[in-house]
Amino acid sequence: MKTIIKTEKAPKPIGPYSQAVLVNDTLYISGQIAFDPATGNLITINIIQETSQVMHNLLNILEAAGMHFSNVVKTTIFLKDMNDFPHMNEVYEQFFEKDFPARETVQVAGLPRGVNVEISMIAVR
Repeated sequence: MKTIIKTEKAPKPIGPYSQAVLVNDTLYISGQIAFDPATGNLITINIIQETSQVMHNLLNILEAAGMHFSNVVKTTIFLKDMNDFPHMNEVYEQFFEKDFPARETVQVAGLPRGVNVEISMIAVR
């Protein structure tokens, strides 16, 4: 059984996809970029603030599904510039208390709307 998860506390999709899809007890969250859902503006001042906005968007989607970062088992991080890795990582780790999820981080040639970071997640109840 598939349930579409959506919340006004996270950016609306900019294409034909859902914020997240819940299948049984597994939540698949689409890649999130640093849109501020309150203003609709992109946060691209620096990688720290950009990553923080992405993580808050992910948190809001997790909460809409009745979950938290402790439920996350896998993340995928796309960076425009791998030199941003240490700063992104500083922010990322603050959202987890222990038992970090599996993860890969890759540098890509480009991301939607010219952002510097995009993160997707898989969580399990």
